[in-house]
Amino acid sequence: MSATPISTVEPTTRVSPVWVLWLSIISIGVWSGFFGPIQVLLAQQAEAISPDHKEAVLSLVTGVGALVSTVLNPLWGAFSDRTTLRVGRRVPWVLGGLAAAVAAMVLLSVANAVWQMVLAWALAQAALNAMLAAITATVPDQVPVVQRGAVGGWLAIAQTFGVVAGSGIAAATGSIAAGYLTIAGVLVLSALPYLLDNRDLSLAVADRPDFAWGPFLRSFWISPREHPDFAWAWLTRFLMNLGNAILLLYLLYYLKDSIGLDDDAAENGVFWLTLLYGVVTIVTAVIGGYWSDRTGRRKPFVIGSGLIAASALALLAFADTWALAIIGATILAIGFGAYTAVDFAMITQVLPSDADRAKDLGVINIANALPQVLAPVVAAAVLGLGLGYASLYLLAAAVSALGSVLVVRIRSLR
Repeated sequence: MSATPISTVEPTTRVSPVWVLWLSIISIGVWSGFFGPIQVLLAQQAEAISPDHKEAVLSLVTGVGALVSTVLNPLWGAFSDRTTLRVGRRVPWVLGGLAAAVAAMVLLSVANAVWQMVLAWALAQAALNAMLAAITATVPDQVPVVQRGAVGGWLAIAQTFGVVAGSGIAAATGSIAAGYLTIAGVLVLSALPYLLDNRDLSLAVADRPDFAWGPFLRSFWISPREHPDFAWAWLTRFLMNLGNAILLLYLLYYLKDSIGLDDDAAENGVFWLTLLYGVVTIVTAVIGGYWSDRTGRRKPFVIGSGLIAASALALLAFADTWALAIIGATILAIGFGAYTAVDFAMITQVLPSDADRAKDLGVINIANALPQVLAPVVAAAVLGLGLGYASLYLLAAAVSALGSVLVVRIRSLR
């Protein structure tokens, strides 16, 4: 075994704009695959299948999907860390995930029962997370630290474009089925440039660690005592994403029940709020990422932007007009754009092991996925007690604020 496999060496050569472009485009497709269904299509489908129990159906479908994501993202990442195919460690998982994601969207397009929705969305989450784990790991694989804030900014933009694209597809297509099939097409088209211009790094068979199920499974536990900065990064991202998941999961119903929009206006409202959010996020993600790289500081940007996002959630808690919803979405975008870019760069700098980047980023992704499991439970409890959306969004604001402040506990970064 060589002393340092080239695929685990800390990168020092700047990546090209073309490489960042391909990575951004495929990220747009992956995030549209997640959020087109989450924000609109699954809610419409739940309402069509069971109008009297739409919230419960949506919670079940998204909760099971998020649980699948929580388990499989780090698992796919760990397997990709050990992949020794000549095309690279990450590309095989992108290609396999793409094929399964297209199949899942086709199944969702014809689902007409709750159990069919649950199984098809679970498959979609499994497939999309294989793609996400692989493309996320390419950043610490290939991007030097001095460029990660900027690349993180572009990936934040890609995520935002994906959310906007997914919502736009759902709003523009004439049916639920057409929405799913269009998303499947977008996934294929967005992945082609990345797959055809493959710059993935390979791992030699001789450099692959020995495998045994016991040590492999135990490797997913990363000790907070031994890696406290990684643990705090995980916890703070979890809290921020929990607040955001509470907002996004019930956005369509919030616009109907709290703002008072009718069905068509609420569906269009999700799209326009998402589009506004996207435009503002683009600006703040780029500025925050580049500024963080230039100053060499991460924590002030993450804390400040997180608190701005929390204040927006508090405003939305009391919003009862479309105008206030627009203002709240704008403030949220100002904070969350910079947060997404700089927090990702910060996380890549506290990973415990260069040899296990995808697995460790997969563990971080649990902090993205687990809130999607817990958000329906929290929301159901709050709404079930009759406390309403104001109390629910105030809780989301408090959780997000806590996630921002606790970033001060990360010691190894400024």
